[in-house]
Amino acid sequence: MASEREDFNLSGLLHLTVVDWDNEHHRRSIAASLVSGVYVLERDRQEARDGPQALAPPWWEFFHFQLFRLLIDDSDVSIFGAIYEFEPKTSQLSHSKKGIPHYVIAFRGTLTKPDTVLRDLELDLHLIRNGLHKTSHSNIWLAGHSLGAAMAMLAGKNMATMGNFLECFLFNPPFFSAPIENIRDKKLKHGIRIAGSVITAGLALAASVKQPLPKTRSADPFTALSSWVPNIFVHTADRLCAEYIGYFEHREKMEQLGIGGIERLAAQHSFGGLVMRALGKDAEPAMHLLPSASLTVNMSPASDFKQAHGLQQWWRHDLQLRNQIYLY
Repeated sequence: MASEREDFNLSGLLHLTVVDWDNEHHRRSIAASLVSGVYVLERDRQEARDGPQALAPPWWEFFHFQLFRLLIDDSDVSIFGAIYEFEPKTSQLSHSKKGIPHYVIAFRGTLTKPDTVLRDLELDLHLIRNGLHKTSHSNIWLAGHSLGAAMAMLAGKNMATMGNFLECFLFNPPFFSAPIENIRDKKLKHGIRIAGSVITAGLALAASVKQPLPKTRSADPFTALSSWVPNIFVHTADRLCAEYIGYFEHREKMEQLGIGGIERLAAQHSFGGLVMRALGKDAEPAMHLLPSASLTVNMSPASDFKQAHGLQQWWRHDLQLRNQIYLY
């Protein structure tokens, strides 16, 4: 039986009948709705709902998108993403300063159902990488929630390293680190962050002796991403992603203390990755680390973690939001 949140007529954005593409709330809400459509697409597949019984189409058709392509895991045929194409009426092609997307590539997070939960951590983005070169990159959005936000971030990073800066909407992306932001004592929290930065920077310098850092800014992968500014949306009570708040705020505090150089080096590395390198093992760059971002924090009360981590919060109009742009 379908849940209420899967039904667009019960939980969707029926009030958003006129879209202002320069309005941040409208852009965020539509991106979240398209991600929700991916969740419902997979639930339709699992429940064998098709034709008139399918619940997914209204999540994108309401905003005049059509389903261009499904992104399907080859191993279990589950739907982990979708590519939508915008086909508006002529009257809807307003003069938007920020740009109207031609395509939106959206990824869902983990669905805790038997036939998807085991495969969600092994997804491949080769289809995205092979398909994006066929069209203009200036009017493509990437969007995802939870694990899907991590996938969108990875796709965005890959494109940014090639000089293609796609607009990206990352809803509750996981931050793979100790949840320091949850510590209530501000002095203790700040002290732990400073100590962590010093240790991480020290390990990074030690590692650079064995493997010298790039001599030019253009050769530094982290710095090369600094012109890409993805939109990150987190809730203060979401223990999986709230660390993004401290990650960016701490960088500013270190600059104010006159030791910003330590944090600029530490921000590029994860402690675990550096330990692996010290042990002589290969370690991929930490996916969650970003040089720049537009960070939007939801400070509205949440009854529990499920609500704080949920996708539906991002199309509500009564949110208590704080936004700040961090540039590396």
